[in-house]
Amino acid sequence: MKDNSKILLLPDAGPLITLAYADALDVLFMPGWSVQIVDMVMHEVTRNQTPTSHAIEAWVTTNKLHVVPTKTLKHFQQIQKMGNVPPRKSNLGELAIQEAMSDFALIDPPPIGVFLFEDHKIARASFLVPTNCRKVSTRAFLLFLEQKGWLASAAEIERRAIQSGRNFSQLNFPSA
Repeated sequence: MKDNSKILLLPDAGPLITLAYADALDVLFMPGWSVQIVDMVMHEVTRNQTPTSHAIEAWVTTNKLHVVPTKTLKHFQQIQKMGNVPPRKSNLGELAIQEAMSDFALIDPPPIGVFLFEDHKIARASFLVPTNCRKVSTRAFLLFLEQKGWLASAAEIERRAIQSGRNFSQLNFPSA
C-alpha cells in the first residue's frame, strides 16, 4: 500500500470551478492526498469576481492549503506592471502546474504529482509531466472516487455543477 502523504494533487482552474459550482470542493480530499494550489491557478480563479471566486478562495483559506509559488505568476505580474504589453493569459495555470511538477524532481524521494484538469485540449496535448506525475480529468477523478466507494455518485456531482450554471465538458477520456 502506498503512502498517500507522498501524493500531491494539483488542480487546475477548471476542476476547482466545476467543483465549486457543485458545492463539492471537499471531494478533493477524499483520497487522503495532499491538496495544493499553484499560485497562478489561484490567481486565475480569484482575480475576477465570478460565481465561484469567493467560494474557492474561502475553501483554500479555511483548509489552509499550501499555495505553491511559481516563476510563472511572478513573470505574469511583472509584465502586467509594465502595462505596455498585454500579458499572455491562456494556459498560464497549466504552465505553472507543469513548472511545479518539474520541481518535484528536486525532492528526494520525489512525490507523485496528480494534475487534475478539465480542459479537453490538455488531454490530447503533449502536456509534459515528469514520470512521477499523472494527469487526470475531473470526470475520471470523480469516477475513481465513486469506484473506491468514497463518493456515492460522480454523475450527481456533474449534474449539480451543470444545474448551478457550469458548462462542464461532455467529452470522456480516454475516448471510445
